[in-house]
Amino acid sequence: MRSIAVANQKGGVGKTTTSVNLAVGLARAGRRVCLVDLDPQAHATLHVGVAPGSHPASAYDVLVEGRPLEAACLPAGENLFVVPSHIDLSAAEVALTNRPGRESILRQRIEADSRCRGGAAEAFDYMVIDCPPSLGLLSLNAMAAVDEVLLPLQPHFLALHGLSKLLETIELVAEHVNPKLRLLGVVLCMYEAGTRLATEVGRDVEEFFAASGERHPSWGCGRVFAAKVRRNIRLAEAPSFGQSIFDYAPESNGAEDYAALSAEVDQAAAVDRETAGRAA
Repeated sequence: MRSIAVANQKGGVGKTTTSVNLAVGLARAGRRVCLVDLDPQAHATLHVGVAPGSHPASAYDVLVEGRPLEAACLPAGENLFVVPSHIDLSAAEVALTNRPGRESILRQRIEADSRCRGGAAEAFDYMVIDCPPSLGLLSLNAMAAVDEVLLPLQPHFLALHGLSKLLETIELVAEHVNPKLRLLGVVLCMYEAGTRLATEVGRDVEEFFAASGERHPSWGCGRVFAAKVRRNIRLAEAPSFGQSIFDYAPESNGAEDYAALSAEVDQAAAVDRETAGRAA
């Protein structure tokens, strides 16, 4: 199973939109996908048409109450399953403050589930985790549990400071909690191709990753995805209907862009599997 945390400590950059539509895009390509909503706002849960609190177990129960991942996983479409969020998740950091290994609880739940024959984690090709807009305990749990981090970035100059902070966090998690953690790449969201600012910021980020010099192994192979998510009102409208962009506006730029991103992510997975096979 390939596991990806979609993270950015800044809100309003397209993080949840990317989490949901990447997950649905991969599911539409025939991959079995589990979307885990770790944001107490539960926007990803609502986005796939699930009402928070309508299921007996949520991400809060997995993290705090010790419920198995499988108990909180419910179908949300063809090949798509969701572990829903709940407002109670906002209290998780306080509830877990004095618990040993609190930053690795989600990883423990996933590992325990995958060891069980027929467990939920064992059945998926991808797990996509929507992180809250912060670098607190919930985001740390996500990064401790996954192999890769995908960073949605809005193309303006202040966003570059957020990129630096997130890379520092990835370094710390890789060094102290999860040695497998790597930056999968950056996807530019709310992109306006006709503007000078978007072009310059995109070029700056690409040059940053291409630059020579010492780079931490956790993010040194990061990339800027060729697929750029253009600013599109349909993407903003879709969540209010509990639908992905593919269901709400399948002919829109947003659907085209997230289909391209999903294909790029899936292709990267295939290349990595081939490389690992040759190395073995």
